[in-house]
This record gives sequence, structure tokens and C-alpha cells, in this order.
Amino acid sequence: MMTKPNVLVLFADGTNTEQESAYAFTLAGGKAEIVHVNQLRNKEKKFSDFQILALPGGFAYGDDIVSGKILAVELTSFFSEEIKKFIDRKDTLVIGICNGFQVLVRTGLLPFRNIGTMDATFTKNDSGLFECRWIKIKQEKSTCVFLKDTHISMDVSVNHGEGKFFASPNIIKKVEDENLVVFRYVDTNGNPTSVYPDNPNGSTNAIAGICDTTGRILGIMPHPEKFNHPTNHPNWRRLQLKKAHGLTIFENMINYVQKA
Repeated sequence: MMTKPNVLVLFADGTNTEQESAYAFTLAGGKAEIVHVNQLRNKEKKFSDFQILALPGGFAYGDDIVSGKILAVELTSFFSEEIKKFIDRKDTLVIGICNGFQVLVRTGLLPFRNIGTMDATFTKNDSGLFECRWIKIKQEKSTCVFLKDTHISMDVSVNHGEGKFFASPNIIKKVEDENLVVFRYVDTNGNPTSVYPDNPNGSTNAIAGICDTTGRILGIMPHPEKFNHPTNHPNWRRLQLKKAHGLTIFENMINYVQKA
């Protein structure tokens, strides 16, 4: 039997989906531990003890200033060297979901692993609303190493007010040219769309998720961890779902780390 990978599910004041994230990793075969950022600061826990780092959704530190900013500053100020060592290992993966995606972008880990330098950002949804509903996303062919053999197309929930991924045209071109787009928002026919409400925030090029240049760091705005059981879906009876679509991402992460 393979050893269960250790998963660090990081939380701080205001995060609120650490339980769902840890549960999804546990269902996928990992050994998930919810760790407060202060436990890392006082050396009670160490990044080096884990193979997967998960930054869950929520409103870290109330999203004061802008979404994810304070936690991003905390990570780059106190843990830059530890994070660099963590992502340079060949047996590690990182995922940021919703607020966690915002944090990864604001630390510079996404899209180009430039810790301390923001190459992209998030801004308020074009609708001006907090979007809390189910939408559709579709996987693109990308450099994401643990999703290279999957073809994910799924309904998934969104819960965000600042979910619009935005960058200068040259950065967007680089992201596209290097195949860093992992997921896009799609319409009912499965086509990428910038049209509301299928695209809940107006994200550039319908981008819903990206990875870094190594393919081992993933950021995704929707919440796959909230689709961990068929009955999570509002139409689960009608669709007669056999499996929760969101689990595929977590299962693939666990399998990749075990093989690494």
C-alpha cells in the first residue's frame, strides 16, 4: 500500500472552506491536516513535512485592501525561502482555490513563480455582484502535470466578488502561449465564453484556472472541493451522478505525488 501524502491545508482568520478542502483530499487518499498560519510562524509546523500545499477559499483577513492581499504579504514576508524550497522539490504540488487562487497570484507564485512580484491580478466581477451559484467549466490542454490525462468538464460552484482574472495583453499572451490556462468558463454548449451569466465575473479569455510554468501549481476560482459527493449537485437526482466531478482534481494530485 502506498503511503498517504501529507497535505497542508492552510488557513488564517477569515478562510472558510478549509474543512471541505481537507475532506476532499482525505476522500482522494491523502492525509490532510488543517494548519493555521501562526503554527508555521512559530515553527510548530513546517512546509518541509508536507507534499501538497492547499490554500482554501474564504475571505482571509476579511479581504481587507483587496482579496487575498494580506495573506499574500504574510506568506512572502515570512515564508519566501521555505516556499521556494517547497516548490523546488519534485514531489510537491500546490493548489489555491478561489481566495487561495487570489493569494497565489498576489504572491507571484502564479503564473510565473515570481515570488514577490505580481504579474496578474483579480478585480471585481463585471456584474458588480457577489456571485454564488453553479456554473460550467471545461479543462484546456495545458502544462498542468497532474491533469495531463484528464478531460474535465463539470458543473461547479462559484462564491466570489473579485473573481475577474486580469493582466496586461502581453502577460495574457504569454499565459496563453505557454499553455498555462487549465480551465475556462463555458456556455451550455461547452464553448468558452465571456458572456454573463455563464462567465460569472468577466475574466479575461474566460480564464477560470491557471497553472505555473512547471505545471505543479494550480489556481482555480470555482470550488471543486464543494463537489465531493454526488448529492452536492443541486440536480443530482435528475442527472443520476455516479461520482462527484470535483474529486478528480484531488485524486490526480494524490496519485501524482505518490508516483513522484
